[in-house]
Amino acid sequence: MSAELTQLLTALPGIIVLVDEHGSVTYLSAQAVPLGLLRGDRLRSSRLRGFIEDVRVARAASSREWDCKRGEERDEFIVHASPFADGSILLTFDDVSEAKRLDAVRRDFVANVSHELKTPVSALSLLAEAVAEAADDSDAVKHFTKRMKTEAQRLAVLVGDLLDLSLFAHEGLRDIGELEVDVVVALATDAVAQVAQAKNIRLCVTGEHGLTIIGDREQLVMALRNLLTNAVGYSPAGGTVTVHVQRADEKIEISVTDEGDGIPEEAQSRLFERFFRVDAARSRETGGTGLGLAIVKHVCVNHGGDCIVSSVVGEGATFTLRLPARLDTSRLIDEPEDDDMPVVSPRADGETRS
Repeated sequence: MSAELTQLLTALPGIIVLVDEHGSVTYLSAQAVPLGLLRGDRLRSSRLRGFIEDVRVARAASSREWDCKRGEERDEFIVHASPFADGSILLTFDDVSEAKRLDAVRRDFVANVSHELKTPVSALSLLAEAVAEAADDSDAVKHFTKRMKTEAQRLAVLVGDLLDLSLFAHEGLRDIGELEVDVVVALATDAVAQVAQAKNIRLCVTGEHGLTIIGDREQLVMALRNLLTNAVGYSPAGGTVTVHVQRADEKIEISVTDEGDGIPEEAQSRLFERFFRVDAARSRETGGTGLGLAIVKHVCVNHGGDCIVSSVVGEGATFTLRLPARLDTSRLIDEPEDDDMPVVSPRADGETRS
């Protein structure tokens, strides 16, 4: 292989393999090494060898899907093969693993949304029929219309959570400013106070006061409200839900602790998945959509933080928002008026002036 061809192949990005007319690999890019493609100077994969032979016989470029397994991971590629006049075949590999994973996530999400929407919609349809059949029975009509209102509210909450999740996941932070953590906590606790009072649950706020944080108030209040809503929903009547605020190094930590049944260890890693429920039946009883913790996750990611959970079965659970005390300014988007560089305009003599 000529030095010019080697230089050209080295300059190309991605995974590249060149196979000569005898099937020997004469060039392998550095990115291809981790795939373990070779046995000696030959390609290990019989599928790739067969693909190369097909291209050589057809004397025309072609593409084919190919995957390989490395340990527990499976990588998926689109392999493009181009024949050269001397009988060599150039292979380029496009990694589509992440694209396929995202596509699978989207399919699962659409299926889950369809399932979740189907339940209240079907219930409303059946209740509407029941109301029509019981038109002469005022007590029955009141009973069915009350249930219709409940299902309609559930549907509205689900649609609202879907919109919030879509917004927070794709638009990031919209309204950024310096916030008093005390205010964020107060707004979130006020939002769940009525529900907590109905269950005779005491909301207790402890820890440091006077802390500030840079972020989006609407998102942070919603994240904390979602944690409080879950804590109240899963705590026994007459219990206590505690919000604790503290500064830990460069992080502001806001913890929500309940006195519920706790969360099994095997379920804790999946808590922030969309529509995942530890107890689906109980979640629906409490009005949960299965999206609250997914929203919390996206709010934390948007702020450069995270949310951790600590729980022992029978001893309740603690969810902690861990947010940077000062938001990384590299995450912010400059507006034209924020540009601090001087405006430079051309002069007739070809020089510039500011």
